[in-house]
Amino acid sequence: MESDAGNPFEDTQLALVALEWLVEDEKAQDALFAAGWDLMVVDEAHHLVWHEDKASREYSLVEQLAEVIPGVLLLTATPEQLGQDSHFARLRLLDPNRFHDLKAFRAESDNYRPVAKAVQELLDKGKLSPEAQATIHGFLGAEGDTLLAAVNAGDDEAKARLIRELLDRHGTGRVLFRNTRAAVQGFPERKLHEYPLPCPVEYLELPVGEHADLYPEVSFQAHSDVSEEERWWRFDPRVDWLIDTLKMLKRVKVLVICAHAETAMDLEDALRVRSGIPATVFHEGMNILERDRAAAYFADEEFGAQVLICSEIGSEGRNFQFSHHLVLFDLPSHPDLLEQRIGRLDRIGQKHTIELHVPFLETSPQARLFQWYHEALNAFLNTCPTGNALQHQFGPRLLPLLESGDDDEWQSLINDARAERERLESELHTGRDRLLELNSGGAGEGEALVEAILDQDDQFSLPIYMETLFDAFGIDSEDHSENALILKPSEKMLDASFPLGDDEGVTITYDRNQALSREDMQFITWEHPMVQGGMDLVLSGSMGNTAVALIKNKALKPGTVLLELIYVSEVVAPRSLQLGRYLPPAALRCLLDPNGNDLSGRVSFNTLNDQLESVPRASANKFIQAQRDLLTPRINAGEEKIAPKHAERVAEAQRRLAADTEEELARLTALQAVNPTVRDSELVALRTQREQGLAMLEKAVLRLEAIRVLVAG
Repeated sequence: MESDAGNPFEDTQLALVALEWLVEDEKAQDALFAAGWDLMVVDEAHHLVWHEDKASREYSLVEQLAEVIPGVLLLTATPEQLGQDSHFARLRLLDPNRFHDLKAFRAESDNYRPVAKAVQELLDKGKLSPEAQATIHGFLGAEGDTLLAAVNAGDDEAKARLIRELLDRHGTGRVLFRNTRAAVQGFPERKLHEYPLPCPVEYLELPVGEHADLYPEVSFQAHSDVSEEERWWRFDPRVDWLIDTLKMLKRVKVLVICAHAETAMDLEDALRVRSGIPATVFHEGMNILERDRAAAYFADEEFGAQVLICSEIGSEGRNFQFSHHLVLFDLPSHPDLLEQRIGRLDRIGQKHTIELHVPFLETSPQARLFQWYHEALNAFLNTCPTGNALQHQFGPRLLPLLESGDDDEWQSLINDARAERERLESELHTGRDRLLELNSGGAGEGEALVEAILDQDDQFSLPIYMETLFDAFGIDSEDHSENALILKPSEKMLDASFPLGDDEGVTITYDRNQALSREDMQFITWEHPMVQGGMDLVLSGSMGNTAVALIKNKALKPGTVLLELIYVSEVVAPRSLQLGRYLPPAALRCLLDPNGNDLSGRVSFNTLNDQLESVPRASANKFIQAQRDLLTPRINAGEEKIAPKHAERVAEAQRRLAADTEEELARLTALQAVNPTVRDSELVALRTQREQGLAMLEKAVLRLEAIRVLVAG
């Protein structure tokens, strides 16, 4: 951690830090707290462990930060991996006043099933059973009766509002959002290939124990002083099988995941020594740069490695959708970890069926663990949201039977767990998770956003604009592959601060599907930092804000001078107020003739552009110097012409801000009476935000953005 300043965190607006490092460095913690932050994002938040009697160091540190940082966002794909206690604890980080009693939280969770059932009836059938109507009356009272009457009369708007009202009252629906694969859709199918292999005698001689039996290669290396010729990968049949499989798949990209970094590194040695198959390794002992290089080497279609070998922790958070063959060299001890493994390939953007290859040693705990995941949890072919609960419930029976035990006892366990999984999945579908799914999808509004985004993706305005921007700033672009470009700074690069992202160059794509499957490519949208930063450089600099052109139009007398002025309405305010939603920096255009008339309403920007020719720079400079005294008063007159339009825009912005805020205040005030997640501080903050926003909009000014002098010729 290096910095010229006393506090390195004060040097940056955005800091990315490892929580493991932070908990070990008190000096870094002090600097972090002193810097002050607006938002904290915690990725892989399921690692934050909490119990009523004790919290992990990581959890305690995040809790302290959450108390002083206004915005907190926790991200996880497996929220209940460490149990419902830790799930509750994460909600407690977001709202400690609301989520303070674990027992009450558990009881409350059970109360949402009838609500979810009622909402589902509305969505599926459009009408409600007497039982569901009684549930709605209990939640909404007289207001619910009014809406029910309208729904029964066939009012679709009342139906949509009734669903919104029920979702609003959902206990965690305002702080927790969960989108399930079933709701999102678009994911590939999975196909399982199992390979039972004979257990070598070297492993049978190892000390009995769960760790040794599930990962015998690790125990063998730890208990044996072996030579190079006696290493485990010389006799383990899984290695022979892996080499044969990779040769059969030839140039197909294959991801191999194992539990331990030592196993991953040994497998790389085995492939190099025994087969010459190009492989690269990926584990937690490597730094970020080394992992990025390994991932890029694997992703390279022409010269890259055929196989990437990952450890459990090293692969977390990485996506390799361009591959669809996954080898599970061993099996993890928890079903959520299994899902994380498969999730490296099974993501939106995957174009093929996921081929899961699972080698395991016969008559060993590996074989039984495979059977547990496949037959009891169905965790290979589908996601298993109940995996953590089942592992916890049946763990005392599972662990002893993995090592040894009667076959009848084992089959009884499988049958019991399968039945319990089916029951829990049914409960999840009708209970709290279904409500969360409905609420997280925006109650129908999400589809409209998706359509708008896809429509924008189909337009060519962004690539055309960016090519112009690259040319203007001296950025070279060359084809990388279909729908992909390589950007590099040229010798004529105009501004070294252009946000290219890498001084040596970057690979970009405008294609969303390609970006989803290629992490080494940057997906360029209007919101991308490169686009936003490039536009900021144009707006803040002098490039293009003055121009002289010759206009060819027979209706104009030669020598006639037209003055085109571009203004923007500007409001200086904290970004947290988000006033750009109401007063965006859209251009206000004025085209003045010699008599001071504004022709912009009759002559469009594009129509005018088609009539223009460039003027040599020297001639343009001489003309401007000669006409300066005449042009200055006309510029002032232009601002007077545009001022009424500016005032209209500001008034409309104030009206929309006030209307939106009043609507939200009314909703939250009504909701507060029935949902304790709505705090008084939220209402106060919203009123304060409204008053500040209106005051800032009142001070909005016109800014002259660009001038173009047009001379008839």
